[in-house]
Amino acid sequence: MFSKFLNLSLQKQEKILEAAIREFADKGFSKASTNEIVKEAGISKGILFHYFQNKKNLFLFAYDYASKLCMDEFFKKVDEEERDILYKLRQISSFKLELVQKHPSIFKFLQAAVLEQCIEVKNEIEERNKKLSESSYSKMFNNIDVSKFREGVDISRVINIIMWTLDGLATSKQQKVKALDTKGEIDYEKTFGEIDAYLDIFKNCFYK
Repeated sequence: MFSKFLNLSLQKQEKILEAAIREFADKGFSKASTNEIVKEAGISKGILFHYFQNKKNLFLFAYDYASKLCMDEFFKKVDEEERDILYKLRQISSFKLELVQKHPSIFKFLQAAVLEQCIEVKNEIEERNKKLSESSYSKMFNNIDVSKFREGVDISRVINIIMWTLDGLATSKQQKVKALDTKGEIDYEKTFGEIDAYLDIFKNCFYK
């Protein structure tokens, strides 16, 4: 369906997608303007629809592109052989913060897409996100050393608790950076110190 777009040079593809991602991230699917996208991308609306047919296809293509870009970069760094879940989660948090710093518009778009309520794309984004989460979860946690945990601990729920905490910490850091207008700079040393403090708590609570 998108062969004409994919035949463009990578530079032209990225320029169009970056324009679309910024517009969707800022305004959501319904309010995003294809006029603004083509203006920023330096192409005509006719050309845009020649590549994607409609705004929905562009939105879903951009979501797939952004997801793949982040996942590919993420799993290049994550040590899939590491079996200590707390150490692995520190790695994951570290790499996620780096990606957010490197691709702020993409992460903003992915977050907005997951929360999108427009029925035209909502169900398809939910299905994509479900498959992505299941695949990522399996790759990250399929060889965890469960012998480290206390007896009777529900490991899947513990993982959820830890992930939610670390995701919340990362989100909090991003919000503070924006509020303080620090040009997107995160104090990584301080952030990792906080991550380690939480992981120590989890270790004391859930490990033998």
